[in-house]
Order: sequence, then C-alpha cells, then structure tokens
Amino acid sequence: MTLPGPVPHRPAAPEAVAVTGTGGALTYRELSRRVDDLAAVLRGYGVGPESLVGLCMERTPGMVVALLAVWAAGGAYVPLDPSFPADRLRMVREDAGIDLVLTQDGVDRDLLRGVPRVLRLGWDGAAPADARRAVPATGDDPAPPGALAYLIYTSGSTGRPKGVAVPREAVTNLLASFAGLLGLTPADRWLAVTTLSFDISVLELLLPLSLGARVVLATAREAADGRALRELAVAEGVTVMQATPATWRILLEAGGVPGTVRTRLCGGEALPRDLADALLAGGARLWNVYGPTETTVWSAAGGVRPAPAPVDLGEAIAETSLYVLDDAGLPVPDGEVGELHIGGTGVARGYHGMPARTADRFRPDSWSGRSGARMYGTGDLVRLAPGGRLEYLGRADQQVKIRGFRIELGEIETALRAAPEVRQAAAGVWTGPDGSPRLVAYVVPAEPGGPAGDEPSTGPGTVAGEPSTGPGTVAGEPHAHGEPAPTAPADLWPGLRERLRRSLPEYMVPAHLVTLTALPLTPNGKLDRAALPPPEAAPARTAAYRAPGTAVEDELAGMWAEVLGIDEPVGVDDDFFELGGHSLTAAQIIARVQARYGAAVPIVAFFENPTVAGLAGELERLDDDLDLSEIAALRDELDGLDADELAAVLDELAPGA
Repeated sequence: MTLPGPVPHRPAAPEAVAVTGTGGALTYRELSRRVDDLAAVLRGYGVGPESLVGLCMERTPGMVVALLAVWAAGGAYVPLDPSFPADRLRMVREDAGIDLVLTQDGVDRDLLRGVPRVLRLGWDGAAPADARRAVPATGDDPAPPGALAYLIYTSGSTGRPKGVAVPREAVTNLLASFAGLLGLTPADRWLAVTTLSFDISVLELLLPLSLGARVVLATAREAADGRALRELAVAEGVTVMQATPATWRILLEAGGVPGTVRTRLCGGEALPRDLADALLAGGARLWNVYGPTETTVWSAAGGVRPAPAPVDLGEAIAETSLYVLDDAGLPVPDGEVGELHIGGTGVARGYHGMPARTADRFRPDSWSGRSGARMYGTGDLVRLAPGGRLEYLGRADQQVKIRGFRIELGEIETALRAAPEVRQAAAGVWTGPDGSPRLVAYVVPAEPGGPAGDEPSTGPGTVAGEPSTGPGTVAGEPHAHGEPAPTAPADLWPGLRERLRRSLPEYMVPAHLVTLTALPLTPNGKLDRAALPPPEAAPARTAAYRAPGTAVEDELAGMWAEVLGIDEPVGVDDDFFELGGHSLTAAQIIARVQARYGAAVPIVAFFENPTVAGLAGELERLDDDLDLSEIAALRDELDGLDADELAAVLDELAPGA
C-alpha cells in the first residue's frame, strides 16, 4: 500500500494490522481498499485540491480512513470534534465554508444541523451504498505539495476560533523528520490518544502508517481514564506514545506507564522536571517536543536527559529554523531572552480568511536566503542555552495552555460578556493545589435593567469555585482595603457555566468564578490582569450542603477536598465538576479510590453521578459483600502501627506466614 497525499510512500506488509480501535481492526490491504473506495465517492462529490471536507467522527478506524480518503481525493480536512458544542461547530463550518461533512451513525445529528451534505460512514470507513458516485482516480496524486492538507481551528483572541491552513509539504516534512529522529520500525505500535482537533494527532496517526507500524486508537473515554488507558496499552503491546504532561500524569497515577512503551513523547505545555524523571524511569527514551499549530505540530525536539540536566526544547527538526529575536526583530545574544520565531518548510500558509492577522504573525524571513520565505512569531519567550538548545521561559502575551490545549483568554471573555447577567468580564489562570493551571472567570454582574459591556474599572470581588492559598474576598466579608465585597446572585455561576458549555469546548470552561464590583485597570486604562484576585476558598454549590453519613463518604469527601484544594467541608451531594473538577482530577480521584479500597470504579460511572454519595454507592455496588467502612477503619488502625507491631498482627492472623 502507498498512502496518499503528504504521507511518505513506504512499503508495508499487506496483511499486517494497520489500525485497531472500536469496531475492529483494518489490515494495510483493507485500509488501502477502504481509502480508495471512499476517495472515489468524494471525487464524485466534487472534492479536489483546495476542497474542504469536515470530519465529525468518533475515534474508530473509519476516522483514519476518512482522513486519508480526503487526501487521496486531493482535498483537505477540517476537524469537527463531536464533543464540542453545536454552536462552536457551526461557527467553524461557517467560517471554513464547509458544505460536506463525513460522520458516523453514533454522532449526534443535531451537531450537523444545516449542513447541506452529510455522509455517514461505518466504523471501517465504508460509505453507504447510495453515496457511491465514484469517479476513477487518475493514478497520480491529485494535489501538488503546496496544496492544503488540513484547516485546524485554535482559540482566537477576538472571541472567534481562527483556522490555521497547513499545506501538504509541511506534513511531509514533519513525518520525514520524526521518522529519522525516532527510528521506529514496522514492529512498533503507537497508542493514539489525541482528538483530531488537536494537531498533534497528525503525528500519532500518520507516522506509524508511513512506516508500516500499527496505530492503536484509544477512545475519548479511554484517553481520560488512566486505568483504561493503561489496560489498553498492555493488551495491545504498545511501544510508542505521545501525550501532554496532564495525560502522562493520569497514566502514572493509574499504575504507571507500561514497560513496553519504550519511546515517549511529551508536548503541548511545559514538561516539569519531576514528570520527566518519572517518564525516564526504567531506561525509556523521552522526547520533549515543542511547536505551535502555525508551524505544523512540532518544530523542535529534545531527548530529555536525567537530572541535573535541564529539561529544554532541544533543537530544530529538519528544514526548520529557530530565531530568538528582540522587540525590534533582531537576534539577541546567546543567553539572553527573546521571542521565538520559526521559519522553514513547516510554516503554515496563515489564518483562513484573516489576511491582516496573518501578516501580523507571519513575517518575512530575511535570514533564510529564499525568496518569499516567512517565519512565525510564536509569542513564546525563550533563551538559547550553551550547546544550542532552547530553554522555554513562558508567554509574552495572554495566550495560555490548559492540559495541552492552546487557549486565548479573549475568546472566553467574549463568551462571558455575551451572557445577559454579565456587565463586564475577564478571564485568568490560577495554579491549583496540584500545580496544574486552572481557568478563572472574573465577572461584574449586570444590575437588573442596567447596561452591559461597560469599560472596566477598579474594585474588590467575591468568588465561587475552588480555593487558593492567597488572599481573596467572600461575599459579605470585608476585602483587603476594608470595603464591603458585593454579594453575588446565588444562581449566577450554575447558569453562567451552563451557558458557556453551550458555546465553548469543556477545556475552555473556567473552573472558578470570581465576582467583582468592577475590573481592575492599569494607569493607562487597560485591564490590569496582575491585579485580578485569586479564587477564594468558598466552593460553588448548586445543592444544599449535606454532611457525610458514613465512614466511606467521609473519607471520599476528604479525598475531594485534598485533590481540589477545598478548605470548606465537601457535601455528599456536591457536584465534583461544579467544585472545579475536570476529567484529569476525576482520574486522580478514581486512582485514589482504587488504591484505598481495591475497587476499580469505571470513570464513566463517576461522570454520570459525580457526587460523593454516587461514588460511595458505586463502591457498594461493585462488591455487596465488602464492608468498606470496616476496611477503612482497619486500614487507619494498621497505618498507625510500626514495623514490629504490624509483624505481630500478621503473625497472629497467619502464624508462621
């Protein structure tokens, strides 16, 4: 089989498994046939070079078929994540001008309401019989190297997501670079955990196929459940995995990375030293990878070395140039801080339909020696360390990364200001008790019948959500300047959160709400983000507080408080996600429950009933014969024994053991 479009043509054993996932597996021969069949159908629909086709699909082998078939027909794909709100998907479709979407029967039909042409595929990418308007292939790649490969939407500072247009030659260069860097073989099995809407999926889906290796697709639920992810990796004999730091942590907390996973890539946000050390354990190879969407997934890679060596960004991949420039656009001396600019083959065309924005961020590359060459200003602050390796120091603007997803705070602020109950709004980031960044919404509530959207001014605030270790104000208490803090409407946060969920992906919905009398300003009248207060210690509740009634409920409530950093008591009816929890902190709870009780609670059960009472009930359901209260009490007693006392107890229970 030869793969279409920007995927390098490499021979593969036709009967070897190419991709496996929900529904079954496809060999390379079957994958090739499905791709050819669907590509013929797409050509019948008029798909060719520069055509945009939406992919709104679950993570099955059919998703891979659909992607490759779009390329084989000469077109480009646009990811439409079925977990995103319908309003956001509609916004993307309208901006891209999509009139054809490939999807599956299991995807909610309401997500694609208004799309002129929707083609529903089987788990294996098979098109329905009535769609087979085939147009024969010409035998040649129907699109040149400079043709569009995909249009992927990232968070936009203007309040609308912006589409990054990536050409085929950029994808080809990425795959060729990492093929040489990683040294994979057809015997490798790559665990793919990333949604199509996150561009790092390009590498994990296509590099294995370009080398004749196997892609193992994790479902969205498996990717969020450390235990399920580990079980899948063990069952499939996975040897390679790429993930964000957050996903690596949930896997480590669920029993550790299986020893077969010898090649590990970490990217999407900064790689902490402690996580790097954990991933290096057992002699595994670890790569710290870096790159914005605008330069095609990854632009730099560094093999991580054991401490005390620093965790850095490494060096540029093939056909890529890295420049550290000052505010005037001139190179800074080695060792000094500057903004990272990236040039080379991986640079995208720009932003779809946004020529001014494109010109601002994609600038002429006068150092390349190539006519028309451009470089992208990343907004990342770096320093060139001795040996030519880059050290990442942070952002120069208001863009943030949460669990690997790039987020423009302005997009959240626009969504907040659209709510009728909000007069002014801002968004910020707070570092939680576990060291992970969490989004905070700052809102000046609208007065009944009053104006909305006024300019910000200074003032104190109140909070709903998770706590911080720093100062703050609680409704009705004096703030740091001695003025009374306003009282927020009791129902503001639940309704506002639900409104946000209808327009923003879940990862962009803030974990906390702080209400203010006004937003703080700098002397020149701009929002003073540094003066925004941290969240307070009062959790947001929609249910009345009800205290734990059993030892197990009391212990579970304590786990929640510790993971979420909540100082106030957690009630048995409190919603975990309304207190600021998210999928990764939920995975931490499940891992702690299993370690404490030996009970493997399915994470989906926790999502369906995310309360202390619900989790305690699930534990009881898993084993009706298990007295969890007695086990909790016994473990507390054993925890207080020293080694000699514990040995005596064990000898009494099992003499001679």
